[in-house]
Amino acid sequence: MQRIDPRPEPPPQSTTPPQQDGQQQRGQLPTGFASTGSNPHTQSFEEIYGVPENFLEIEVTDPQTHQPTASPSSRYTTYLIRLSTNIPAFKLRRSEVRRRYSDFEVFRDLLERESARVSIPTLPGKVYLNRFDDSVIEERRRGLERFLKIVVGHPLLQTGSRVLGGFVQDPNWDRNAW
Repeated sequence: MQRIDPRPEPPPQSTTPPQQDGQQQRGQLPTGFASTGSNPHTQSFEEIYGVPENFLEIEVTDPQTHQPTASPSSRYTTYLIRLSTNIPAFKLRRSEVRRRYSDFEVFRDLLERESARVSIPTLPGKVYLNRFDDSVIEERRRGLERFLKIVVGHPLLQTGSRVLGGFVQDPNWDRNAW
């Protein structure tokens, strides 16, 4: 299989006669092959398509609005946090938990208190008007997902935070226990 490079290299200035099609000079690799120093290396199928050494996927999805009592002020929205990883710092390989915005606020405050060396990103802002409008909920969902991707992907928080794993994996996480 031949790879076509969009920017062709200028022909080498050489005094050797041109080669026939399909032949390579010794020591040169065809475009698209990996090389480290003098050891040429073509990636195997496993290296290209196998499970990476470390992977971490997190998404915030499926917002649901709840109204536990007849009072309109009791309404709130929860978001599903879905995590898939093979990083040893997390107890579960796959998990799904529901959290509301106020849980994210408490979680962020806890992270700031326990992680002085890490700058914790901001959450999407509080919404007071039309907070149950679909577009507002979707915008908040995207902001919460962005926040979690940064926090969960940070190596110092993965290994040094006591609250991180529980927040993204424990369905019984209690914000008052911290």
